[in-house]
Amino acid sequence: MVLDGFDLVVLGTVIPTLIKTGDLGFNAVAATFAATISLVGVGLGALFIAPLSDKFGRRKLLIACVAGFSAFTLAIAFAPDVATFSILRLLAGVGLGACLPAALAYMNDYAPAGSGGKSTTRTMTGYHVGAVATAFLAILVIPNWRLMFIIGGAAGLVLLPFLWAKLPESLHGVAIKVAPAKPGASVEAGSAVGHSAKRSGTGFRELLERPYPLVALGVAIASFMGLLLVYGLNTWLPQLMAAAGYPVSTGLTLLLVLNVGAVAGLVLAGVLADRHGTRRVVLLWFGLSAMLLGGLSIKIPNEFLLNAAVFVTGVFVFSSQVLVYAWVGQLFPARLRGTALGFAAGVGRLGAIVGPAVTGTLVATGAAYPAGFYVFAGAAVLAVAGLVLIPRATAPAIPEAVREPAG
Repeated sequence: MVLDGFDLVVLGTVIPTLIKTGDLGFNAVAATFAATISLVGVGLGALFIAPLSDKFGRRKLLIACVAGFSAFTLAIAFAPDVATFSILRLLAGVGLGACLPAALAYMNDYAPAGSGGKSTTRTMTGYHVGAVATAFLAILVIPNWRLMFIIGGAAGLVLLPFLWAKLPESLHGVAIKVAPAKPGASVEAGSAVGHSAKRSGTGFRELLERPYPLVALGVAIASFMGLLLVYGLNTWLPQLMAAAGYPVSTGLTLLLVLNVGAVAGLVLAGVLADRHGTRRVVLLWFGLSAMLLGGLSIKIPNEFLLNAAVFVTGVFVFSSQVLVYAWVGQLFPARLRGTALGFAAGVGRLGAIVGPAVTGTLVATGAAYPAGFYVFAGAAVLAVAGLVLIPRATAPAIPEAVREPAG
């Protein structure tokens, strides 16, 4: 997840230097293409590579994908032109895109009953840690943009032997013994935990079989809107605040405050989801996100109150999307978990492309404030609508007995 956070931020840290120097032939159009093709690669990896973890196991896929991402990221440092740079970003994204759903499926496989929400949100804190660490790294090494990719690729390669030595074998292919739930922990209606992994027919086609189509539709809407918010705000919040009349330095500070709030929100959301049920909490989180984002359209003259409002907004907005992942991990049985999480992450990446594009259009037309915040609030409302579509009970109709793994 730290590597994923690196990938989120690294291009934004090097693009200003690339455009300013014209290195590799970069200009604004080339930078936009490179940024877009990177997200396309991540989406392709999530949709088409992550589901392979259900077939071949999480451990093998994670190690292979980290290796691929690291090698291609390292190669970017030696790219001779924009085209090669962009192709390598696409290939690195394919490897990285599979890591998030596979890792979260891994966590849900091993998490004791009643702790799936907390396990998912705590794992995802690495995403924001990686983003913040990369931003600080950029302060130290920019304008040497090549060194950014050398360090990022080398970090992944250094990680590989630890993954090989420390990751346990995947539970895929054997029935899972579910640990007893902690006292007071909730078990989601429709949770597939405890069903045998030994059932044929896994893959995207099974998402079209009853009762999954409506679940997949609701997840797709929520994930699309969730990542639209994450990427749209991370890309354009400083500009939205500048359009509202705040100083540029204030906008940059608020972006940091927003992400600090995100980390706090992840910890809080996981605890509450395990205690009160992920469905209930994710609906509340998106609903509060809509209200808070709409509220940011009101000019707040007091600096302390402004920072507090943005912090609280960060608490709910970013962890809302992670709660979607947590719920997906509970809605689908282990044999289909990697596929379902890959589907959610892949469709969500489309929102990651659309969010900055829509907000950028508003900025270009001079309508960024307050319309940008209304667009974000509307996206959160649509996420709520998508989640409401998901039936409360989605577990397979004929559960099998829980057994110890053979041997």
